[in-house]
Amino acid sequence: MKLLLASIALSGVLPIASISAAEPISHISSPAPAQGVVRVKSTYGFDDTVQRIKADVAAKGIRFFDEIDQTALGEGAGIKLSRSTLVLFGNPPLGIQFLTSNPYAGLDWPVRMLVTQDTSGTVWIAWTDFAFIADRYHIANRDAQFKMAGEVAASIASAATK
Repeated sequence: MKLLLASIALSGVLPIASISAAEPISHISSPAPAQGVVRVKSTYGFDDTVQRIKADVAAKGIRFFDEIDQTALGEGAGIKLSRSTLVLFGNPPLGIQFLTSNPYAGLDWPVRMLVTQDTSGTVWIAWTDFAFIADRYHIANRDAQFKMAGEVAASIASAATK
């Protein structure tokens, strides 16, 4: 794994100084009401959570693709939706390795991290578990890469849980 991290860092996509082992997330809740979803409770408000995730993505040198305000999309369709924003980001040299194992893995790449606020005002961060993605696409030859992707996602989420 260190060799993989070093090669990605040398590619200039992800600075090696920004990579560290994922910090344990102490705010893990019961599983989200969906198969293969990791969900953690934010210790910040909704807007701060989104900004902290985006700032951590940038600080790690990971490519930010987009932010989709799903609540606004609902409003545009005349449908009320609790606060919900989808943040898309990824490391192309890492993500492309999943697609070379199974091109349909592109349905789950780049990484999607969802920030939601429930009716009690609690803010949640959710993303698809990378072991679930590996199983979903029957990818058995990228264990180290999936492990690293999971650690990076947990690390990014931890920016809003500490």
